[in-house]
Amino acid sequence: QVQLVESGGGLVQAGGSLRLSCAASGSIFSINAMGMGWYRRTPGKPRELVATITSGGSTNYADSVKGRFTISRDNAKNTLYLQMNSLKPEDTAVYYCRAEDPYLRAAWGQGTQVTVSS
Repeated sequence: QVQLVESGGGLVQAGGSLRLSCAASGSIFSINAMGMGWYRRTPGKPRELVATITSGGSTNYADSVKGRFTISRDNAKNTLYLQMNSLKPEDTAVYYCRAEDPYLRAAWGQGTQVTVSS
């Protein structure tokens, strides 16, 4: 069971940028062997997929963030990143990191608040 520790959330003005980090530990698997993703949740709405990256390096993005957000990983540091540019107030949410190992066991981070002001 992998543990995920997030950082990088905060308050930013519209048009600004943030980078979220998700450090993985406690697993025999490195993140390059796992599927990783970022999700977000706002009150009254279901959790939404933001971006994913497979063990093979393929990425997918929600249409609402495509062209603005980039998901990446640093395998040596066992860390997943979400670079968020051109932020909009609609991006305000709690963002969660998720990892799935080769046995299909999933783990979630604690969530970090991102607030974009207008």
